[in-house]
Amino acid sequence: MKFKILVVLLFSIGIFSCTEKETASAKMDEQHRPQYHFTPDSMWMNDPNGMVFFEGEYHLFYQYYPDSTVWGPMHWGHAVSPDMIHWEHLPIALYPDSLGYIFSGSAVIDINNTTGFGRDGKVPMVAIFTHHSMEGEKAGVLDYQNQSIAYSLDKGRSWTKYEGNPVIKNPGIKDFRDPKVLWHEESKKWVMIFAAADRVRLYHSPDLKSWEFSSEFGAEFGGHGGVWECPDLFSMTITETGEQKWVMLVSINPGGPNGGSATQYFVGDFDGKEFKLDSGFAKEVPKGSAKWVDQGKDNYAGVTWSNIPETDGRRLFLGWMSNWQYATVVPTKKWRSAMTLPRTMDLAKDSTGYYLISKPVKEVAPLEGEVTNFSAQKFDRDSVIFQFAEPNLLKVDMEFEIPASGMIALRFLNDEGEYVDVGYAVADQQYFIDRTFAGNSDFSKEFADFHTAEADYKKESVRLLIYLDVASIELFADDGRTVMTDIFFPKKPFNTVSVLASESDVNLKFGTFTKLKPAGSGK
Repeated sequence: MKFKILVVLLFSIGIFSCTEKETASAKMDEQHRPQYHFTPDSMWMNDPNGMVFFEGEYHLFYQYYPDSTVWGPMHWGHAVSPDMIHWEHLPIALYPDSLGYIFSGSAVIDINNTTGFGRDGKVPMVAIFTHHSMEGEKAGVLDYQNQSIAYSLDKGRSWTKYEGNPVIKNPGIKDFRDPKVLWHEESKKWVMIFAAADRVRLYHSPDLKSWEFSSEFGAEFGGHGGVWECPDLFSMTITETGEQKWVMLVSINPGGPNGGSATQYFVGDFDGKEFKLDSGFAKEVPKGSAKWVDQGKDNYAGVTWSNIPETDGRRLFLGWMSNWQYATVVPTKKWRSAMTLPRTMDLAKDSTGYYLISKPVKEVAPLEGEVTNFSAQKFDRDSVIFQFAEPNLLKVDMEFEIPASGMIALRFLNDEGEYVDVGYAVADQQYFIDRTFAGNSDFSKEFADFHTAEADYKKESVRLLIYLDVASIELFADDGRTVMTDIFFPKKPFNTVSVLASESDVNLKFGTFTKLKPAGSGK
């Protein structure tokens, strides 16, 4: 679906002083380095791991290979933050050992010392991960992935691997990995969910060391275009009704809505042992169908933080901002990959059923600078072109009346003629991101493309909340009901924003452009 653009309007948002520009430029010395998204200081990164909050720190562990910018023997990299935006890099947490590479997993705070690892009043942080034996994989055996644990008594700065590893041995399943652990209060036990081929397995334990099989889920539901990975399971309350449901996240590669990697979700009930899909939701996701956390091309393996205080109460999510179709060949030199903005997740329900809402966390707000406001107005073809100064770090929030037909979009472009379009197609009831002409794409035939997101629910307007970084764009449409994330690699930063329409004038209800400051992530 391509559109012939007939109406173009460009806005001036010249809101940067010379001093601010020089400071920001100094932080942008590495081409394509994100300025407010987490990146490794150097080398290869993929899945977020071990996300846990403890004593004022958000911990982010991640799949890391310190010797190359392409995937290799996996370690757990480590960073901490007071706000999920400003990060401090710490030494590698977990190294490969005789049992294998350290694949994805989670971390919990063992407040009641069920493991017995705690001592001298120190509460253990426990990491649960997959040991991946490369020798076993090369030998062609099936049981080369097993679940293991390690613990820390100094807020994650040093780790001791459990001498009884693995704690769950592989029964003979090729893909058997990515454990996420939670405490189930009703049954007073730990619950582990992990991927097992094209479904998930659930186990339970009193102490994180001895585990008993509970159940399986997924063989008859959801997307099955590729292997299942990186599951998550948590309860959520619908604010408007007080109804409590359980949400399961499962990443899949390939099989995403726009090709390659993506993360699907399910809504149902959980009794500590078995997850049962809600009857209404089951009708929406039979085998071969799915609901997606993010319908863009570049949000994968995302999971949520554990141990968030009840006084906070948010469900906080972070994903890997890439896609396995091209992650190892994107044109960055010192490092590869970034994480999405951290997001709050909420569960809502209307006549169509349950759905997730995702929005950037409130902690992004301190990055906001000067604001340019636009009042309600009509845009026609007689518009004047304006440009804004670098850096091109923006929050854009605009609401339009739905056109009678055709499409409406925002175009972000640069002096090289490169651009990315973000918009809504009326007849198809789809949001879209078109990065076909957004810059370098010769590294992969899968990269330059037009991506769509289904949005066939009732809406009164088109609301576009967009976060632009130097190499990514994140769309939170209609208050977060439809979400898309795409990366790109332009020769120069985008410095102009235009409004596009295909068949009629554009009626703006309101709009704001907000300058964002670099966060120093990854530097």
